[in-house]
Amino acid sequence: MNVIRVRTSILGLALLAGFSAPSTGAAADTTLSPTVEEQRLDKAVPQEILEHSGFDTVAPEFTHALEAARSYAQARRVVVREGTALWRRAVDRAQGRGPAGGDLSRDDDRPLYWARLGMTREVRGWEPEFGISDGQRNALLSELETTSRGQSSIRYPREKGEAGIKRILVTGFDPFTLDADIRISNPSGATALALDGTVIQTADGPARIETAMFPVRWADFTEGSVERALRPYLPKVDLFTTVSQGRVGRFDVERTNGAWRGGYPDNDNVSKTETVPVADPASQPQWTSTTLPYKAIVAADTGRFPVYDHTEVTEIPAGATAPVVRPDGPTEGSTARAGGGGNYLSNEIAYRATLLRDQLGLHDSLPGGHIHTPVLQFGAGNTDPATGAITDPEFVRNRVDIIAQVRAMVTVAMDAAAGS
Repeated sequence: MNVIRVRTSILGLALLAGFSAPSTGAAADTTLSPTVEEQRLDKAVPQEILEHSGFDTVAPEFTHALEAARSYAQARRVVVREGTALWRRAVDRAQGRGPAGGDLSRDDDRPLYWARLGMTREVRGWEPEFGISDGQRNALLSELETTSRGQSSIRYPREKGEAGIKRILVTGFDPFTLDADIRISNPSGATALALDGTVIQTADGPARIETAMFPVRWADFTEGSVERALRPYLPKVDLFTTVSQGRVGRFDVERTNGAWRGGYPDNDNVSKTETVPVADPASQPQWTSTTLPYKAIVAADTGRFPVYDHTEVTEIPAGATAPVVRPDGPTEGSTARAGGGGNYLSNEIAYRATLLRDQLGLHDSLPGGHIHTPVLQFGAGNTDPATGAITDPEFVRNRVDIIAQVRAMVTVAMDAAAGS
């Protein structure tokens, strides 16, 4: 997600609407219209992905459980239980546990994405007899997002360093640019599913990886979803990296992150061109930097894709008005227009995560930053979004190889960090 060009804004559907429902008696209509993301769910490709993974039963079963709730408290318990179960089911499928549920390869991240949208659409249009306010409905949607993305399931040994086990945190993203090709998968999301709860062997002993996923939506980041999810864990981990899909045929370790949103539409077709909004703008830096051991990562043989130390940014130099590209990073006093990872949400999650690291006083002690994976490509002869199949052998091979290479890069990073 290394977008650096400004696009014309596209109007998105409003996510919050309706009137407060009475606490007793007949409920007023507080239902919300399906979002742009949810409206794509009825297209043929999402339905085929769900059917070929067995995840086509998720939304109907969730609907049945939600309709059986006789109070808001019961509904909340249903949402937490079913959201958590969806994340665990997706992780188990990716890691070879339990039935595959269909002939779609286990490494595929898309069943989780489309099944979640079926659940959120149900909550958005649900009309319980006991009534529900707009605030309660939005709280249920928030619980569903948090639990089904693994953000509430991060588990480490009780104390940092307990039993000699190191702690690593990795994040991924949903598929995006779905209007260009609705078949799209995101290798960063597939990586999150494949690595969650796994243990790798490093030069300093075993390390447990925990993962979480994030939406490709500006609004969620504005509302602080990254900080809420990561703040409890950054002081407790030994290394973290945010991961997203970037450039064709290469990995990039992004050296610098910028405080700028470049306007590219998100998954709800909402566009934002502005300084990254943070809780304390008065102390906001224009740039943050990686503390990952990028030299070691780039030098290591981690897989078939080349890995680069990516230093380029786009800035407005101090005293100037026009943006310029700087191959070797920002200059003193400049204003950000694109970090190494562009000015879309991959740059923003890297900016927010590393800014949080610095705000917590961990810049010198916690290795952390952003890795861009190669673009996940379909095989030759299957590149037409209108007529192409939802998967093919090269598509699967590329995704499996990307996952394996991220695992290897994280292992190298942990080895280098332990030896520093």
